[in-house]
Amino acid sequence: MATTTSHTGDLETNHTFVSGRSPAIRSLNAIIGEIAGTDIPVLLVGESGTGKEVYTRLIHRLSRHSRKPLTKLSCRALEPGKFLALLKSCMGTEVEETGDSGRTVFLDGIDELDLACQKTLLSVLPDGEREENGLHQARLVTSASRNLEKEIEGGRFRKELFFRINGVCLRLPALRERKEDIPMLLEYFFAKHAAETNRGVSTLSKEELDLLAAHDWPGNIRELENFARKVSLFGHIGEAIKELHRMPEIPFRVPGEASRFSLKIVGRTASLQAERELIRETLGRTHWNRKQAAKQLNISYKSLLYKIKQTGLLE
Repeated sequence: MATTTSHTGDLETNHTFVSGRSPAIRSLNAIIGEIAGTDIPVLLVGESGTGKEVYTRLIHRLSRHSRKPLTKLSCRALEPGKFLALLKSCMGTEVEETGDSGRTVFLDGIDELDLACQKTLLSVLPDGEREENGLHQARLVTSASRNLEKEIEGGRFRKELFFRINGVCLRLPALRERKEDIPMLLEYFFAKHAAETNRGVSTLSKEELDLLAAHDWPGNIRELENFARKVSLFGHIGEAIKELHRMPEIPFRVPGEASRFSLKIVGRTASLQAERELIRETLGRTHWNRKQAAKQLNISYKSLLYKIKQTGLLE
C-alpha cells in the first residue's frame, strides 16, 4: 500500500524538537519551530537514513493540521496513471467532498519520479490561479536524496516543479557530520529495543564510543539503529563494533601519485560494499530473519549465508 497515516515519530524527545546536541540539529530545530505553523511547502534533502520522515512527522505535529492524519505517498517506481490515482486518494476528490481541508501530505522520494509523473504532479499542484484544485488545501512536504538543482541541470527534474515544492529547503546532515549526537541516539535506540526484547539496556564504554565515532556511518541513523538493535538482541558489543570496521575501504589515489590500484580492484571493492549494505539493510528490516531476508533478496538461503560470511556480516 503506497499511502499510510501516522501521528508519531522516532527520535523525538518531546513535542518541540528532534534530539541532538550538534549545531546542525539545533539549527534545524530552530528553523522548523519557525515554519511549522505556516503552510509553506517544505523540501527535505538528505542522504538515505538521515531522518527525512522523522522531520516530516515533527513538522506535521507542530502544524495547525496536527489533529488530522499525516498522509505519506512513496514516489518510487510509479507510472503516471497510478500516481495520479494515488494523489487523488491522498488529497483530491475526498477533500472537496468532505471539506476536510486540513492535512499534511508527504511525498517521499520526489527525486525518484520520472518526467511524466512530475508533469502529473504539476497538474494538481496549486499555481496561484486554479483554486478549485484539491492540493492547495494540503500542507505539502517532499523529500529527496539527490541534489535537485543538479537533476534540473541534467534534464531529469522539472524546474517549475522544483520552484513549486521548494518553499523552504532543509538539508538534513549525515551522521558523520554530527557524531557528537551518537551517544544520545544510541541511548534512545538501546532503550527502545530493550523494551521490545524485554532485556536490559545496553551501555557502552568511552573506548567503545570512540570506536563508533571513528566509523563513517554510510547508512546514517538507520545504520546506527540497526547496530543498536543487533546489540540489544544478541549482545556481543565488541564483535558488533569490529564488524563495522571490517568493511574494506576503496583506496583513493593522492593527486600526482602514480596509481597502485587497478580499476578491477576498485570495482570489486565497490561491488562488495554495495552487496554488504544491501544485505545489512535487508537483515535489519527482517530483524535478522535470514530465511525471510534471502527471500527478499531473491537468493537461496545457502547463498545468503555465504554472502554474510564473505562480506563480514557476522554476529
